[in-house]
Amino acid sequence: MSHARKVTANIPEDILENALRLTGKGITLTLVEGLKALDRDARLSALRRLRGKVEFNLDLARTRR
Repeated sequence: MSHARKVTANIPEDILENALRLTGKGITLTLVEGLKALDRDARLSALRRLRGKVEFNLDLARTRR
């Protein structure tokens, strides 16, 4: 982590316990992993919305030379 920010959050105990169990990590690393997953999902959704809208012309045989 380049910069960290200390936060206070009220997280439902059952959700937190389940997340901790799933990751096998501590609270901070579990929260970081969850936030990264949200970011990744948002980026993939943005890419999916572009499907069929971007024209891509590539000569595979030429690029493999």
